[in-house]
Amino acid sequence: MTLRWDTEIELPEHTDTEDLGAALAAELRAGDLVVLSGPLGAGKTVLVRGIARGLGVAGPVTSPTFVIAREHRPLSDGAGVPLVHVDAYRLGTGGVDVAAELDDLDLDTDLAEAVVVVEWGEGVAERLAARHVLVRLHRRPDDVRVASVHRVRTVAGAFAEPAP
Repeated sequence: MTLRWDTEIELPEHTDTEDLGAALAAELRAGDLVVLSGPLGAGKTVLVRGIARGLGVAGPVTSPTFVIAREHRPLSDGAGVPLVHVDAYRLGTGGVDVAAELDDLDLDTDLAEAVVVVEWGEGVAERLAARHVLVRLHRRPDDVRVASVHRVRTVAGAFAEPAP
């Protein structure tokens, strides 16, 4: 699959979503932040499986909802970039500040050496880096997933609209 920026991409099968993740991984390097947005069942974790495959990391990729973050190391052949997979869905419960909880995870340290992907991160995780990739996913009534992938850079401390 060829990655297309700033346009809607139809993903009729789970494999299409994984293939989009692998295509995105080809554009990523250590230090990159990917923020995923979309409702339950939109395909966020499936996309991360594709990113993991494209980065060449070991281990199964499952939703880190209850553990908040999982680290996936490169395969034993030494190729690949580490992946930190974060699920911000449960952050901010009980009146706790989501940004403070995200800071407690110390992800900015991981950003120097890994690709960090944050599910449910839009509106919170962007503050971790001066630039990031935003992937918005949704599921149509006919069960086809749709994604849009954007490069986003900060502007004077505020976040710009997705940039080409």
